[in-house]
Amino acid sequence: MTDAGGLRGKSVALIGAGNMGLALLEGWAAQDLLSVSVLEPQPSQRLQELCAAKGYALNGAAAPCDAVVLAVKPQALESGAAAAAPFMARGVVVVSILAGKRTADVAARLPTQAVVRAMPNTPAAIGRGVTGAYASASTSAAQRALSDALLSAVGGVEWVDDEALIDVVTAVSGSGPAYVFYFAECLAAAGAEAGLPAALAARLARATVEGAGELMRRQPETGPDELRRRVTSPGGTTAAALEVLEAPDGLAALMRRAVAAAKRRAGELSG
Repeated sequence: MTDAGGLRGKSVALIGAGNMGLALLEGWAAQDLLSVSVLEPQPSQRLQELCAAKGYALNGAAAPCDAVVLAVKPQALESGAAAAAPFMARGVVVVSILAGKRTADVAARLPTQAVVRAMPNTPAAIGRGVTGAYASASTSAAQRALSDALLSAVGGVEWVDDEALIDVVTAVSGSGPAYVFYFAECLAAAGAEAGLPAALAARLARATVEGAGELMRRQPETGPDELRRRVTSPGGTTAAALEVLEAPDGLAALMRRAVAAAKRRAGELSG
C-alpha cells in the first residue's frame, strides 16, 4: 500500500457513499489524514456516525478539493457529475469507480481531463481489496500518486497502461470474489452429496477457502502452482481429484470461458 502520508493535508469530495464509497471512506478515516466532503442523498446510519465522529462534511456546501471520487452507480453518471462540478478546482483529479464508464465519459462531463478509472472489488469492505486502475494521459504523476493513496486505503492497487485492460481486470478481480464464493458453494454441495451433513460440508468448504487464501497471503513468494504441488502427494486423494479438475474440459477451461464472458460483457457495458 501507498504511504498514508500521501493523503496528508489533502481534501477530497466523495460523491456517493454506498457500499464501495463507504468502504473507501472507512479506509480514509482509519488513516485520519483527510478533509472529506461527502454527498449521499440517502446516508446510512453508519455513514452519519462516521462523518460525525471524524468531522467530515455530509451533504454540506461544496468547496474546491484536490480530488473528487465518483462512487455513484454507472447509470447515475450525469447526476453524479453535476453534483461533483462545484468541488472542481484547478489541478483536481477525478477518480471514477463507475463500472463500464471510460475516462473519456467522465472527462466529457467535468472540467478536467485528469481522470483515473478504477475497479476495486468487494473485499475492500474489510481493507483486503485489490483495485485495478488506469490514469488518463492528462493525469500528472502527482495526481496519480494521490489517486493511488486514496485507493490504497482499502487494499492493493495495480496500474495498467491500456484502458482496455480494465475490462480484463473487471473479469479477473472485480468479479473474482463471486467465483471464489461459488467455488466454496459447489465444494460444500459436493461434500453433502458425498455423505456429509450439509452444515458440516459448508463449514469445511468455507474454512478451507479461507485458510488457503490466508496461506497464499502469508507466502507471497510462493506461487499457487507450487502451493498446489506441495499438498499433492503422487497417487494420493488430492492427485485423484486434480486429474478431474485438470482435464481438458476441467477447471482451467471453465475459468477461461468465465473470464472471457465477463470481459466481453464489460466491453459491452463500456460501449
